[in-house]
Amino acid sequence: MNAFRRSWLVFALAAATLAAGEKIVIRGSNTFGEELAPLLIDGYRRAHPAAEVQLESKGSASGIAALLAGECDLASSSRYLNEDEQRLARSRGLKLISTLLGFYGVAVIVHPGNPVDRLSDTQVRDIFTGAVTAWKSVGGWDTPIHLYIRDPISGTYLGFEELAMERKPYAPSAKALTSYAAIIAAVAKDPSGIGYVGMALADHSEIKALRINNAPPSRLTVNDGDYPYSRGLRFYTIKGREPPAVQDFIHFVLSGSGQEILTNAGFVGRFEQPIWSPEW
Repeated sequence: MNAFRRSWLVFALAAATLAAGEKIVIRGSNTFGEELAPLLIDGYRRAHPAAEVQLESKGSASGIAALLAGECDLASSSRYLNEDEQRLARSRGLKLISTLLGFYGVAVIVHPGNPVDRLSDTQVRDIFTGAVTAWKSVGGWDTPIHLYIRDPISGTYLGFEELAMERKPYAPSAKALTSYAAIIAAVAKDPSGIGYVGMALADHSEIKALRINNAPPSRLTVNDGDYPYSRGLRFYTIKGREPPAVQDFIHFVLSGSGQEILTNAGFVGRFEQPIWSPEW
């Protein structure tokens, strides 16, 4: 059999497998699963109507544990493997592959007329927890700070607590809103307001995104690791156990179409790099 015929046969077999609707089981990160994953899955299904994708979001640890136990194809995670997980994988003779999908990033925003244009991460923590209640304490006007945050059912509500607040509770005075658009609208009307939005939404004429520790919220500072309010989103798979449908889904997420869905949802796209890169 010549090389062309072999290549055609491999392609045909892969296409038949995908057409048959091979199931993809994804478990793991709430950050990935609650807001981004449904959008990516819908986009993938538009190109692959027969695809069956099963999603469960109970945290990064649950996804990695399920992967190591052979209970899913992909583990979504908003962190690297910890030492216990690496040790367990080695004990089972498994090699885990990490694929960076993009970043979860949050921009802190104020009214464009606010004289404050940067804060330290400590100041942000103290503002949102209520330890600091007046703008004059951080170089601004002698006015009270008005907090606008996401509602508790949003993944960003908890995500910002973890990234910016050392898991401390929000100030009781914070006003919870149901969307980033609502936060932008509230801050745009309130010179004493402060809130947060997905980084892709921060370039808005009616609000001003703050520098944090002197780093602006941008794709470059996130990819370089300079901006503090971001974390990578990853897929983990087991080397040699990536079915064609799983590989195809990952390629879709990394493609221009997948990355557009990711950035439109307020996440930060990744810079180009090899699709399969070993974690350790």
